Amino acid sequence: MSRFTLLNAGVFIMAFIGSAAGGDFPDSAKLPAKADLPDPLVLFNGNAVTTKEQWFKERRPELKKLFEHYMFGASPPAPKVIAKFERIDKNALGGKATLKEITLTFAGIDGPKIHLLLVVPNKRTGPAPVFVGMNFAGNHTALDDPKIQLNPNWMYAGKGVKDNHATEATRGTQKNVWNIEDAIDRGYAVATFYSGDIDADRKDVRDGVQKYFGKDYDWSTIAAWAWGYSRVIDYLVTDPDIDATKIIAVGHSRNGKTALLAGAFDERIAVVIPHQAGCGGSAPSRRRGEKNAESVKRINTTFPHWFNARFKEFNEEPDRLPFDQHCLIAMCAPRPVLLSNAVEDTWANPTGQFELLLAADPVYRLVGSKGLGAKKMPEVGKLLASPLGFFMREGKHSMNRQDWAAFLDFADKHVKAK
Repeated sequence: MSRFTLLNAGVFIMAFIGSAAGGDFPDSAKLPAKADLPDPLVLFNGNAVTTKEQWFKERRPELKKLFEHYMFGASPPAPKVIAKFERIDKNALGGKATLKEITLTFAGIDGPKIHLLLVVPNKRTGPAPVFVGMNFAGNHTALDDPKIQLNPNWMYAGKGVKDNHATEATRGTQKNVWNIEDAIDRGYAVATFYSGDIDADRKDVRDGVQKYFGKDYDWSTIAAWAWGYSRVIDYLVTDPDIDATKIIAVGHSRNGKTALLAGAFDERIAVVIPHQAGCGGSAPSRRRGEKNAESVKRINTTFPHWFNARFKEFNEEPDRLPFDQHCLIAMCAPRPVLLSNAVEDTWANPTGQFELLLAADPVYRLVGSKGLGAKKMPEVGKLLASPLGFFMREGKHSMNRQDWAAFLDFADKHVKAK
């Protein structure tokens, strides 16, 4: 749909201009249906965005409010983060790295604690760039290190997990997911933390950070996790071993959805890598791309806690959403974003994801970035390393060493080159 067609469609919602400007958006049933992806360079009132200044002062803040209202909920402001060092090992990974275990708490809140694992290369000439990502099963699973604290919180049933809690048998079970030594060898630090430290990935109970803040915040679990990314970054920007201008957010699957949201909302993140993030993340909510891709209805039914109540109002009519996920990608502009996928993971809709990159490209061009470097998906196994990047390998839904090789190559171009 052209921008001019969208301008005509915008006439329908002119009655809501006054209230929308203040964040009081119309009910979902009153939004016009648009089968095509909404133009990110058209304001909610139908006016076109034609300048870089207008994007950053008007449209980007408006999109943030739209995503909070209709999809994620609004999160509370940042409290003061207090860091306590639990352990420092300067000879980790055979002397290659310094390993830090840090507990993050919030001033004035006797509540949840974020257990942060930070591994920094010893061989470097200055502060290191850092990959920061949320893990599925606790920091102790990311490395074969018997001294890393076992996470005390609720866990998914899995190898070594007993009664939904970690045991010694869970140590190192995700080391091939995180490939920390590969990152260290390339000169990058890695910071990781467990999602359950912020909010357990359970649809039956909310026992994380949400209950420690006022009722004015309707934030969903993914919004809470993204808020957690930012609290970890609050610490990282103070660590002298870390280059605060070179923070790379990475995540797989639901954690990839979170990494993209964190990157869109937190401009301290320099590069965003949502890996196989799928519906609600880096794939379209509208039915585009893979025929068997996950739908809004399916994700809201299976994981009702991930998004807010209003997002469920679009289960049957996702075409009424006043945005799609390319708008979340566009909010990262001009910062580089890499969408990475696997051939057999059609549930995550890789072809739909590439279409979103195409749709976000005009925003990147407007703000002075080269945007997407191709009109068609690259060959399998070949990294498209333009600011809007794409990578797809053979295989299934997972994060592995081949993915990390692409992540590191992408970061080398966009972070180390600066």
